[in-house]
Amino acid sequence: MQPSLYISHGSPMLALDPGASGVAMRRLADALPRPDAIVLMSAHWASHELRVSSAAHPETWHDFSGFPPALHQVQYPAPGNPELAGRILQMLDASDLPAQADEQRPFDHGTWVPLSLMYPQADIPVVQISLPVKLGPAFQQRIGKALRPLRQQNILLIGSGSITHNLYELDRYAEPEVSAPWAQAFRDWMVAALVAGDEEALLNYRQLAPHATRNHPTDEHLLPLYFARGAGDAFKIEHSGFTLGSLAMDIYSFA
Repeated sequence: MQPSLYISHGSPMLALDPGASGVAMRRLADALPRPDAIVLMSAHWASHELRVSSAAHPETWHDFSGFPPALHQVQYPAPGNPELAGRILQMLDASDLPAQADEQRPFDHGTWVPLSLMYPQADIPVVQISLPVKLGPAFQQRIGKALRPLRQQNILLIGSGSITHNLYELDRYAEPEVSAPWAQAFRDWMVAALVAGDEEALLNYRQLAPHATRNHPTDEHLLPLYFARGAGDAFKIEHSGFTLGSLAMDIYSFA
């Protein structure tokens, strides 16, 4: 049975310069059974209502600017899976989580950057789930819980975001693995809460975690963690590390 994963996808440049976290993503993919399909919630598909991508052949969307032309040339031509999207819509509806199909949604970089490192052949069907950001952590966990049975069908569930994400305080001159104390403190608090299964702490992290607002001025990059957590149980750190001083690149699994 597949686990669910939470992946800190970092900068879009990860696709061209994988570093230690890119190596960890590929190593993890090699260690897992090859999935028949991937269902992914990306921090970069914020929505008001819940939506499910249903295109048969989603395009690769370069949803950023200011990066080298080579990055804009990267394509990830994985197929979609309209049939699986339909099943997901039924599962969500059965859990009182009505959603809409979206036939136009392309792969944003929160999807194709990590998947290009994990499954570079782009031959595994991918369905994206949107992120209803205003509905908070508990709602994302409900989505994960509703889709948990897919893991038994050899479908890999992924939440793609970043365990810390304050782009205003990145240190582009920081040595590798140097971490800002305020970012390290938040990351360590989150890991301790995940290890303990402290539901109250996790759902109320903005009030309880150290430097919560500083690490997440907005919380769209942390919310996919709750999707992954809702879809699994036993927590494990698959990779940890920092880049640019305050951007944590952790990868977690929930078996």
